[in-house]
Amino acid sequence: MTPRGRAALLWGAIGALAFLVLHGAYLLAGGPFLGLGPIAGVTGLVFATTVIASDYFERRLGGVEREVDGRQ
Repeated sequence: MTPRGRAALLWGAIGALAFLVLHGAYLLAGGPFLGLGPIAGVTGLVFATTVIASDYFERRLGGVEREVDGRQ
């Protein structure tokens, strides 16, 4: 896996976890629980969208390839 792909997956995980934290805050504020299925679906959608967007923007903005373990 390339460093760019690994970075995109990590940004996807960050986006999904951020959504889950916001959902937890929504529940603490008194919002109703909508069920495990819809929350899992939206979390997966946030993950996929974040992966695609981070990869696109890194390519579009000309992200610099970094050396990892002596490789490029």
